[in-house]
This record gives sequence, C-alpha cells and structure tokens, in this order.
Amino acid sequence: MTARTLFTRIIDGEIPGQFVHQDEHCIAIRDINPAAPVHLLIIPRKPIPSLAQLTAEDQALAGHLLLVVSRLAEQEGIAGQGYRVVINTGEDGGQTVPHLHIHLMGGRALTGHGTA
Repeated sequence: MTARTLFTRIIDGEIPGQFVHQDEHCIAIRDINPAAPVHLLIIPRKPIPSLAQLTAEDQALAGHLLLVVSRLAEQEGIAGQGYRVVINTGEDGGQTVPHLHIHLMGGRALTGHGTA
C-alpha cells in the first residue's frame, strides 16, 4: 500500500482545507503558505505522484485540470490581468508533496520564473 499524502488526506476530509472547487476529478484549495494574493492548488483525486508519472490514460484528466485552472482564474478575478500556472516536478523541481498538483497564482505582478 502506498503512503497517503497530505493531499489525499485533505481530499478524504481528514485534514481541513479551504476548498474553492470540487468535482469528481479534482479539488482546488487555497495554499496555506501563499506566494501571491491568489494562490490555489488544483489537485487530482487520482493519486498521481508527479507530472512525470502521467500516462496516456490520464490525458483527459490532465486537460480537465487545465480547464479548471482557467475557470478558477476567472472566478478569482485574475484572468484579465494575467496569472501564473506552475507544476513542480520532483525534488530538484521543488515538489514537496508526492501528489501531482498545479499552482495557480495571481493578484499582483509576478516577477522571475519561480513560484514566488
């Protein structure tokens, strides 16, 4: 049995999260340590360890996640001025939770290429 991640525990309701979206494929929560005024995490319910482990079977899910990102940018009022979408992959890529997730950040001018 694989270890349950922080995100799996949030999805299962064991750990609280500030949910802004839920559907049968994913959830979206506010980041507890935001790097921007709007900083959401879009997390698939399927426990895929990282972007590197996506398969052809996950193609529809990956597309769904990006559509949710776009809808949430609209919902949060940042679509017009722009926003950043980041997927950290692996330890060297800055991934700290081994469960695929997408960062949506905006609400101010974002400089550089990192998540801050």
